[in-house]
Amino acid sequence: MKMPGDSEPTPARLRRARIAIAAVFCAHGAVTGSFATRIPWIQDHAGLGSGTLGLALAFPAIGAALAMPLAGRINHRFGARAALRVLLALWTLSLILPSLAPNLPVLCMALLVYGATSGMSDVAMNALGVETENRLGRSIMSSLHGMWSAGALLGSAAGMVAAHAGADARLHHLIAALALTAAGLVAVCGVLDLRSGQDEEAPPHFAMPPKSALLIGAIGFAAVFAEGASLDWSAVYLRDVLHTDAGLAAASTTAFALTMAVARLAGDRVVDRFGPVRTVRAGGLLATAGGLLVVLVREPAGALAGFGLIGLGIAVVVPLAFAAAARSGPAPAQAIAGVATITYTSGLIAPSAIGAVADATSLVVSFGLVTLLAFALVVGAGLLRAKPAGGEPAPADRDESAAIRP
Repeated sequence: MKMPGDSEPTPARLRRARIAIAAVFCAHGAVTGSFATRIPWIQDHAGLGSGTLGLALAFPAIGAALAMPLAGRINHRFGARAALRVLLALWTLSLILPSLAPNLPVLCMALLVYGATSGMSDVAMNALGVETENRLGRSIMSSLHGMWSAGALLGSAAGMVAAHAGADARLHHLIAALALTAAGLVAVCGVLDLRSGQDEEAPPHFAMPPKSALLIGAIGFAAVFAEGASLDWSAVYLRDVLHTDAGLAAASTTAFALTMAVARLAGDRVVDRFGPVRTVRAGGLLATAGGLLVVLVREPAGALAGFGLIGLGIAVVVPLAFAAAARSGPAPAQAIAGVATITYTSGLIAPSAIGAVADATSLVVSFGLVTLLAFALVVGAGLLRAKPAGGEPAPADRDESAAIRP
């Protein structure tokens, strides 16, 4: 994609664009945090049990998987900034829908729309993030995803306050949606205005991801599986396997989430110094060591340290997978959509897969599976050594022997 008139942005313009796209990621994450904290209210309002709520919560991933392939076409037709402006606004406004649902069928449809707008805006902002990174000539994707995590924390904090005050989720989500829509529209004004060249062929409305994206997506799948398993099952593991109290069990989830957020915010410096392949290999080793601590050390302190190491080890994998996918061929948005679809699927199946394995065997065996997937990051890290169509190494994937020089 090119700037209008083929003019390259100045360094100052690029710095402003980086701040703007970081604000977009933050706003996107804040929607997720705002929704997650009010799920109990939505469950009660729609009169759902645990099983029917679980069914409804599968629909965001279904909607995202169905809609994400459309993002490339929209990007090509309207340009990166205009596409992001519309898709981000649809996503922030979709926060209003779930709390309005009076029953299961309406909630499923609301969450389908919620997931579809989330997925399309996710692809658009990641594609623009990679384009900004390419022009800056240094890694920024990890910190962008760190800003997403920070936004999710801010949204969940506001949601906790609203829930504690007994606020109606319909009013809470209306106010949050309008505020985040306004913030998102302001932020999008500062991103790069990139457009497809006249000679660039429009991507199809729907297409299978390219083979390169499938292989890179497998790395993202392993990382997101470990993330979903740890977030949803770490507290249960400490309570049921190690017999800790509820407070200490909850601390495992906090340890995991905090190490993820901190590692993402600091990850760009590591990637610039060592390159994506070495970074992911080292992260895979850390996550594997964390998994072994969880499985083998039957003490709460060991499990807490283990979950923290898993979070630290997998934190930068998905941002780097998106960046590698975007550089793997001539259609960045289509490749990112392919990787995102695979990672969304992993996030959908991980919690239930861990539960199924635990029912058949034990939670210890379930986290043995997580440990094996963490080690797969060590083996498959070389897949992230992606190159653009021209064949020259991309800025964030330069020769690793040069990357480690002081």
